[in-house]
Amino acid sequence: MIAVEQLAEVFVELADTLVDEFDVIEFLETLATHTATVSAAASAGLLLADPHGQLQYMASSTESVKLLELFQLQYQEGPCLDCYRMGEPVINTDLNEADDRWPLFAPRASEAGFQSVHAFPLRHRSKVIGALNLFSRDAGRLEGTDVRIVQALADVATIGLLQERAIRNSEVLTEQLQAALNSRIVIEQAKGALARMHGIDVDAAFALMRDYARSKNHRLSDVAHGVVTDPSSHEDLTARR
Repeated sequence: MIAVEQLAEVFVELADTLVDEFDVIEFLETLATHTATVSAAASAGLLLADPHGQLQYMASSTESVKLLELFQLQYQEGPCLDCYRMGEPVINTDLNEADDRWPLFAPRASEAGFQSVHAFPLRHRSKVIGALNLFSRDAGRLEGTDVRIVQALADVATIGLLQERAIRNSEVLTEQLQAALNSRIVIEQAKGALARMHGIDVDAAFALMRDYARSKNHRLSDVAHGVVTDPSSHEDLTARR
């Protein structure tokens, strides 16, 4: 059961980001991390539709889930794809019994140490713009209340992405989503660069960059761009330790 106090803190933190010009990548990474925590899932990932309606990787709480999300996209198979296409949650799926449904994805996810999976649509009314994935290392089930809470977190993400001005103006929405996808590429490059600089794994590199951005009150995407194009601009972050 999800703790009420912990959940309240999550919603407060997410609400703080729902302002004009908020950092989309930071928002989605925060959402993925918190959703994994409050749901007791091992990891969470998030896919977002690009302007052409094709899902793209956007955020995850761990590198292992990032790889599974990319696997889904490469082979067009998995819970996030089904969830996005149907616009309905895919919950309590035992990966040991899902080979018929996802013959490529299910064994890959099981090999990564996961036993069950859930996916929730990012939707506003009839418009679905992505999907939120949860991976568990046990066969535990999400029950009614917890399902509604995780869907509420997915709905918060949708509200944060669409906002009133984007709902009224599809051109703004398209530009916002494309900018987020472009930022994702730069952030992945920066994670790799920092991992090489400091001899750490990419999860630790991302945490280092995110904490630095927060401590300096910088946008995560701006810090990533600096790391890639001019490492000396963030010497506290890029200097070898």
